[in-house]
Amino acid sequence: MITTTTAERTEALTNHLLEAASSAFALFSIHLGDQLGYYRHLAAAGALDPRELARLSGAHERYAREWLEHQAVVGLLEVEDEDAPAQERRYALPPGHAAVLADEDSLDFLAPLAQLVAGAVSPLPLVVRAHRAGTGVPFAEYGRALREGQGRMNRAMLLQLLGREWLPSIPELHRRLAAEGARAADFGCGHGWSSIGLARAYPALRVDGFDLDGPSIDEARAHAARHGVADRVRFERRDVADPALGGRYDLVFACEVLHDLGDPVGALRVARGLLRPGGEVLIMDERAGERFRARCGVWERVLYGFSVHHCLPSCLADGDAGTGTVMRPEVVRRYARAAGFGRVELAPIEHPFFSFYRLIP
Repeated sequence: MITTTTAERTEALTNHLLEAASSAFALFSIHLGDQLGYYRHLAAAGALDPRELARLSGAHERYAREWLEHQAVVGLLEVEDEDAPAQERRYALPPGHAAVLADEDSLDFLAPLAQLVAGAVSPLPLVVRAHRAGTGVPFAEYGRALREGQGRMNRAMLLQLLGREWLPSIPELHRRLAAEGARAADFGCGHGWSSIGLARAYPALRVDGFDLDGPSIDEARAHAARHGVADRVRFERRDVADPALGGRYDLVFACEVLHDLGDPVGALRVARGLLRPGGEVLIMDERAGERFRARCGVWERVLYGFSVHHCLPSCLADGDAGTGTVMRPEVVRRYARAAGFGRVELAPIEHPFFSFYRLIP
């Protein structure tokens, strides 16, 4: 039998914390490289030294050099000759890294995750205060980094997969959205990528995107214009509880919205009221296990991190539901039943990070 002493546990925890600090700084360094365009220039050039990277990006050479060295020691970049003078060392993205760090059209693009995390921890003093008082932190306090990071994280899959792979796997809904006169509401549309993805996949479909965050609506309108769908996609900063919207839509789509709402049952009742006869609500939200387990996968650990710092405080600023990011399937089913839906089922869409729930009146 192998036993672990208290001293060994202390040493293991110390090493764990040091590794955690290294990983945290690596993530924020990715944020710097993403925002400064470093990865894009490295992907285009193949290999660069600090002076070349500084010239291409418009950054200061000394900062570029320190960033390159840091990226090499944490394994994100390769260095051609580590014994060369510091100003002359050339660095490159290893094979496969450009898709994750530099190509916004790649389904593997994850650089915005760093931006999203930076936004999630930006109002940390307010989060500390909220934890003590049991209050919340309004969404607006998390600023542009969180809004933009979330939009960029979802962009490629919503443009490429939502209407071309995911929804076609639900044949009756796919046919309904393809029909003349079909309409969809995008509930909490954010930067509008889901609305744009729907409109591009279904040429006859009209989409109304709704969100209470004004800057997100402004971004969504600009994105729709650039993608040539502004004639069929409309974005409004509006409360969708307006009775004038009732009975209008074949689909109400909600992407990463439900777990953030202070009154999710009330919101789902509103969504149900928006539907035409035969319409349905499709919830796309974070994939979580059926029950709590301390030894869970890395994705659920990430979800808990977002929940502690952003989603739970933001939710409690909006109401008292306190769902949090780790919204388990039974919680969705309970909310849907309380909102009056007769059927709640998982859609046949496989994704490592998201679950899809069909809510049918």
